[in-house]
Amino acid sequence: MKRRLIAAAIVAIGVLLGAVREFLFLNLNYQIDHLQRGTPYSYAHSQFQRWAAGADLGGLTLLKWLLAAAYVTVMLLLAVLLARVLTGHHGHRRTLIAGTLIAAALALLLHLSARALPPLEAVAVKLLHALQYPVLLLILVLVLPLARRSRT
Repeated sequence: MKRRLIAAAIVAIGVLLGAVREFLFLNLNYQIDHLQRGTPYSYAHSQFQRWAAGADLGGLTLLKWLLAAAYVTVMLLLAVLLARVLTGHHGHRRTLIAGTLIAAALALLLHLSARALPPLEAVAVKLLHALQYPVLLLILVLVLPLARRSRT
């Protein structure tokens, strides 16, 4: 019972961080768009506009990539922790890390390939988003208990 509560707390933290990510990136993208197009106003939340006041396009773009990398890292750490809680061992750590690195590399490859085939850009973005949201946590919650039951 204790493991289930801890697992639920880990997933809840992931979902909460996903909501914070949504707010940050939505407003960051609005502010970047405002600066790129030189519009007279920004659709970003007023609080976010205050935070970003004086930031240039390069700084906001760098912030976006740093936040993306941080979110991938945090979600990976939560996934490793969740797998440990659900299984009682760290046996899935290497697989989770390797899978995340492969998915990130694939997203980069798709992004670079989008010059030749533009629809690949949308696939690259979706894959990168999946790494930044609690998608892996939800997969682990569904798959690991099933895998444990199939062994017994």
